[in-house]
Amino acid sequence: MSSARIQTTLGLVLLAALSVVSPTLAQQDFTLGPDDAWTRETPEPGTPAARILNARKALALGEPERARALATAFLDRFPSAPGRAEMFLVRGDALVEMGDEYDALFDYEAIARQHPGSEVFVQALEREYDIAVAYANGLRRKFFGTIRIIDASEDAQELLIRIQERLPGSRLAEDAGMTLADFYFRRAEMRLAADAYDLFIMNYPRSNRIQKARQRLIQAYMASYRGPRHDASGLRDARRRLQSMQRLRPAAAQRLGAESLIVRIDESEARKLLVTAQWYLSINDPISAEIYIRQVVERHPDTVAALDALRLAPEIISRMPASIAARTPDYRLLAEALLGKSGPEETGVTPRAEPALPQSRDLEPERPVEVNTGEEPAG
Repeated sequence: MSSARIQTTLGLVLLAALSVVSPTLAQQDFTLGPDDAWTRETPEPGTPAARILNARKALALGEPERARALATAFLDRFPSAPGRAEMFLVRGDALVEMGDEYDALFDYEAIARQHPGSEVFVQALEREYDIAVAYANGLRRKFFGTIRIIDASEDAQELLIRIQERLPGSRLAEDAGMTLADFYFRRAEMRLAADAYDLFIMNYPRSNRIQKARQRLIQAYMASYRGPRHDASGLRDARRRLQSMQRLRPAAAQRLGAESLIVRIDESEARKLLVTAQWYLSINDPISAEIYIRQVVERHPDTVAALDALRLAPEIISRMPASIAARTPDYRLLAEALLGKSGPEETGVTPRAEPALPQSRDLEPERPVEVNTGEEPAG
């Protein structure tokens, strides 16, 4: 084998090895000669290209301190050289190797802000994404460069948001969007998780993780409801999403168990109305209590809360003025229909001649102004 052939073979082996060790070092320029042999273009010593090559070599050979020193010297000496973006990347990678990933973020940010058109722009965002994932998974920042005790969750959120803004529509941005949504979900920040999953669904409708995003969105909406004394907007949002899924994607809705989830939502909404009625009754406002009892029975007749509301109705009616009580529905007949019972002794309400529910709300009293006593349930 000729000497030129041996050199070519060794050069290709070295190129492959350096590609495994460091992606940045593999970016050296090779030219295919007339004899079909790859030749490396070696820059003249002392030039910016030679300095960049030396810094890359040091990093690939496991010498991050030397690589950082070379990159810093280059950046200080050549403030307008064309290879500054590459040197920022080398120094950032060296800092990561040294365990100073937070300091490396300043170099990656310099690339993203000052050199968005450079060849290493995407690589810098990939490095930021890796750091963001580590922070989101619990890695803490160093305190004075020694002990990791500083919470970095806010840094993770900021990085994941920036990546989506800087590289929209890319696979990296998609990964960042899902990572951010999962981060909120794990921390039980359900309103933020719902917003993040909703944004993911809008931005990446063809993603292979779209089904997961839809399921997590509904779970986040439902989990954001903290009980009958708190805001129920999450339940309404979950119901809307489930009903939309039943219409547009019936198979996916069936796999998710949309029907049973809607039953749970009905029960939770009905229980919230019942608790509100009980609160009004506790402050001696039976008229308002009856309004909420009526809503329970009319909107959610198949719930356990509706049965409890019918059992509470006799007490509410007995405390109302007779003229207003006469205009209310016949809760006794409603109780008979739902409970399968008969006889006024079991419901406590005497039947009237016209028991049907009124179709008009003209006679329904206006919803009273809610009084803040410190225990009032949220609307």
